[in-house]
Amino acid sequence: MTPHTPVPALAPPAAPVGDRPAGAAMPPLDAWLYRHQSSGTICMTDGVMAWFDGAPPPLAALRERVADRWGAYDRLRLTPDVAAAGPRAWPGWVEGPPFVTEAHVVRGPGGAGAPVEAVVAQLLAQPLGGSRPPWRLHLLSAPGGFALLLRAHHALLDGVSLVTLLRALLDSAAPALPGPRSRRESTARADSPAPRAAWALADMVPRGRPLPFHGAVDSRRTVAWSRLSMADVGAARDALPSGRASVNAVFLAATAGALRTAGVTGRLPLPGVCAMVPVDVRTAEEAAVLGNRYATVRVPLPLGGDARRRLAAVDGFTRRAALKERARAQARLVASRPRRHGLLGDVLGRYADSPFYSSLLCSSGATHAGPLVLGDARLAGLAGLPPLSPGHPLAVTMFVHDATAVVTVVTDHGHHRLADRLAALIGAEVLALRP
Repeated sequence: MTPHTPVPALAPPAAPVGDRPAGAAMPPLDAWLYRHQSSGTICMTDGVMAWFDGAPPPLAALRERVADRWGAYDRLRLTPDVAAAGPRAWPGWVEGPPFVTEAHVVRGPGGAGAPVEAVVAQLLAQPLGGSRPPWRLHLLSAPGGFALLLRAHHALLDGVSLVTLLRALLDSAAPALPGPRSRRESTARADSPAPRAAWALADMVPRGRPLPFHGAVDSRRTVAWSRLSMADVGAARDALPSGRASVNAVFLAATAGALRTAGVTGRLPLPGVCAMVPVDVRTAEEAAVLGNRYATVRVPLPLGGDARRRLAAVDGFTRRAALKERARAQARLVASRPRRHGLLGDVLGRYADSPFYSSLLCSSGATHAGPLVLGDARLAGLAGLPPLSPGHPLAVTMFVHDATAVVTVVTDHGHHRLADRLAALIGAEVLALRP
């Protein structure tokens, strides 16, 4: 669920693709995400939801396609190493035999009349684990067609991995080729000379403050969506006289305005409100690699001024901060961590989970493709479904496919009223940016 390099239309890989840590210690980021759930702290199920206009495929045909398109991904055969279980043990992965589609590709739950939001919220709250690789693909009923929900333990797959698998499952009317490098990409590379040590130090400074919604996260989930046309998002991107803003900047600025309008930003002026933004660190050659290949960059969310001033502030920060290079430096630092637990790591972990480190997760993603189909059914929209983190009962995403952007708000049940309101407010903030 991260801003990342466009990838070409994916075909089934000719050779196994992905990390191959069979019987080995998990990489530090995998282990961090795994321990959140294994310690009983919080459910770490993430997902991507895809809506289709058209008739659903027979379940047997869907299973056959999954086996054909995903069978070469070794990552989908991994299960946590239960032999390494223990309060202080470093977790590991074990590679098993090819996955059994009957166990991983299922219908429902829920019947034709069940609200799809309620079904998705139910599944997002269910931990994945046990003796099978921790991922499932659900064929769901949805108004006007059907939906596919791909969910996984976050330790196994990040948001980009989920979109990669979805792309591999579907057929494209025409290959989607990477476009020319944008002004933002070239500017970010030119404006990123800061030493890695300074970046690492800056990333430890508190940027958030406790907000009214922060606190214990309960075991249930609520999901709300709002849809926007990419024509409206494009008009919002053109709102700045200094040049075109990114889709991610529009999303972050709109989220800032929505939080202020909803009255959940608190009264203290400092340290501030900031978004934890996952950034994909895969190279172009690693575009189809599954796993967790991202790092997070914290972006201050401006609360003052009008909608365009907020967009200008976010756009300026994300360009100057060189998100991609900063994230890569952080990813290298995390990957170099020793495979063992220690007091300092535990303290830093608790701090990273606190509202002083970040206010909420804001993740964006895209298929980077034109029309995609499954049989005769057309992919009509895509939504990112992140897990909640300890102490943070709210997360927001915006995923783009073709001509549609879907804003998703995930909360725990205790904040269910906030989900619908924020989804609508973020959409309204995007529309307010149009010239």
